[in-house]
Amino acid sequence: MTAGNNGADTPENDDPFAYLYRSEGGEGGAPGSAGDGAAARQPGVPRTSYNQVRAVGQRQYGQQAPQQITYGQQNAHYAAPEALHPEALNRAKAERSGALPGGDRTRPVAAPGHGGQEPRRRNGLLIGAVAVVAVVCIGIGVAMLTNGNDAKNTDAGKPGPTAGDSVAPNKSKPTTKPTPGELPKEDAGSLRLDGGATTAKDVQGARTSGGTYVAGMNTPGASVTWTVNVEAAGKYKFYVGYGVPGKDANLTLNVNGKADTRPVNMGNFAGAPDGAWDKGWTKTWSYVQLTKGTNTVKLSCETGNQCNVNLDKVWLAKG
Repeated sequence: MTAGNNGADTPENDDPFAYLYRSEGGEGGAPGSAGDGAAARQPGVPRTSYNQVRAVGQRQYGQQAPQQITYGQQNAHYAAPEALHPEALNRAKAERSGALPGGDRTRPVAAPGHGGQEPRRRNGLLIGAVAVVAVVCIGIGVAMLTNGNDAKNTDAGKPGPTAGDSVAPNKSKPTTKPTPGELPKEDAGSLRLDGGATTAKDVQGARTSGGTYVAGMNTPGASVTWTVNVEAAGKYKFYVGYGVPGKDANLTLNVNGKADTRPVNMGNFAGAPDGAWDKGWTKTWSYVQLTKGTNTVKLSCETGNQCNVNLDKVWLAKG
């Protein structure tokens, strides 16, 4: 039987919704029988068994019918979606009142307590990390550039060593310096002059600073005295630089107050012509015995000497 034909004898008696409120009185009875809770249908007689009408969906097969809920009463097992989400309800009310634009209805609501701070904090950490990496890269680049320039200009603008710095040995050739224990050497003009001896610089070629020499030695009693210090006692060579006018000369030698029996020979070893003082500069030497410490060495014009001579330097050498 379909909804269009429920067994009515005429079309006007056909009820398409009769199956919804048909009586269920008997057990296992066929529809329309006594077991169905209604009198047998008779052809041409309208249906009258409407004494057990049920609401739509109320009938339950094999179960106890649930308690019927009357409209207008609250169901304890039901809650509206707005009650579960008060923020969504408040937002909906605000949109209806015009406080929020309608386009924001689809915008997600932030979870309570966050307020959007977590994305901002992550963005801040990311920006800070990028800044640190950039600073490190710039520092490395500057260091590499500085080291390259230092390699090109090794000593350019480099300050001198301080007291706490270690100094590398100088490989350049050292300048000539007097060695320790070097024997003394003096200009004759700086010695003590007595008996008419004096300094002059008329004759050219004297081997002294400024060309100064000792003249006037041809006067009897004229002398030069050199006070000299030595580190050890012994025999030394006493050198005298002199000049003669093409003729031989000699002077008396006195060491520490004791005169030598042999005069110092000052011959014309340069071979200068007669009267050519500037051509007669040369040197001679004589042995002297000195003591450790201070000694006096004197040259003088004594009786029997040929004293026509000029003196420019005196010095000692190992004997």
